[in-house]
Amino acid sequence: MTECKKQILVVEDHPIFRLGLRELINQEPDMMVCGEAKDAHTAWHAVQTLHPDLVIADITLEDGDGIEFTKQIKRHYRELPVLILSMHDELLYAERALRAGARGYIMKQEAMESVVTAARKVLAGKIYLNERMNDHILANLSISRQDRDLAPMERLTDRELEVFTLIGQGLNTRDIASRLNISVKTIGTYRERIKVKLGLKNAIELLRHAVSWSRGARADSEETAL
Repeated sequence: MTECKKQILVVEDHPIFRLGLRELINQEPDMMVCGEAKDAHTAWHAVQTLHPDLVIADITLEDGDGIEFTKQIKRHYRELPVLILSMHDELLYAERALRAGARGYIMKQEAMESVVTAARKVLAGKIYLNERMNDHILANLSISRQDRDLAPMERLTDRELEVFTLIGQGLNTRDIASRLNISVKTIGTYRERIKVKLGLKNAIELLRHAVSWSRGARADSEETAL
């Protein structure tokens, strides 16, 4: 009797990259894409209705990010494994993803070569990280997060990094509050904390820094998709 294929839900906002993942996964004899989504809202509905064996989710989504989406999954489906995709530097995001409950992290630059290997490893109950990131985490095991010499961006909490990213995408305080379903006052507090942690003097510097960050990430994403 043929063993049932593992069902994979792909959550990715870039249609070309999403297509590439689907074709790659569907070529495998032991797994298939059971559904796709470009935003967290659609993805959450798919999780509830399709009951996938694995979720592969991008960090950058149209209505949120993969870190918060992973946290949402883990609150309701503790055993459902999540593999995070990102064009962002793994040294900044991989540990955040694992702390959120993800079982692996893979850079988009290496995804087409390694995503099947990563998926199988995560489905087997193991953690997937590339060698560079694995060595980095092991090197930091004996050092507390408080004692480590963190880069400025690493000092941001998950929520602060999410707010910073949305500022870079051109959203104002009210738009961000609506997107994240929290108060305008709370967003203002996050903005002030971000400025302090990144050593930025005012709102103009914050906007410039966030836009520069966002453009760099978007350029990397477009280059990877091509």
